[in-house]
Amino acid sequence: MPEANQTSDPTILTTVETWLTDVVIGLNLCPFAAKPHRLNQIRIDIFNGNTEQALLDHLQVELERLDQEPADQLETTVIVIPHMLIDFFEYNQFLDYADFLVRKGGWEGVYQIASFHPDYCFADAAPGDASNLTNQSPYPILHLLREHSLEEAIEKYPDTDAIPETNIKKMNHLEKTDIERLFPYLRS
Repeated sequence: MPEANQTSDPTILTTVETWLTDVVIGLNLCPFAAKPHRLNQIRIDIFNGNTEQALLDHLQVELERLDQEPADQLETTVIVIPHMLIDFFEYNQFLDYADFLVRKGGWEGVYQIASFHPDYCFADAAPGDASNLTNQSPYPILHLLREHSLEEAIEKYPDTDAIPETNIKKMNHLEKTDIERLFPYLRS
């Protein structure tokens, strides 16, 4: 099981771990996630604060942690935000602040943030479109990725450009019962 911070709510942690194993890895939405998961190199960090400034401070601490720990011990961090940014529009606005922090901290080109949210909706998709399921998670999440590791994984993968289209096809072929089982947290 991935490392988690000590103050985490066990229900939140279990829910995120289930999403990670059943959806992200189980459906192979991210072909690069299984190895660090298997090697326990994923940190699931639950942010218990409730202000954007506190979250930015926390994000900075987690980026600094990635700086300090080698990738073979800590490949990636998943910051779970269960108590704020519930509104997708507000979450999307916060991503601008998070990206600014990455640039300001000198981490551009070193780390990138992948975004997941229960109400995730791509700009070119309708809210109920199955394509959105690829980025819908039980809670708002900031996934901190090492760009160097991502580049190495991409070099070894035959066709990374096909991943989004393949994932959308997978989501479109899920039966309603599969969606209900895999995404029990979705709002109707």
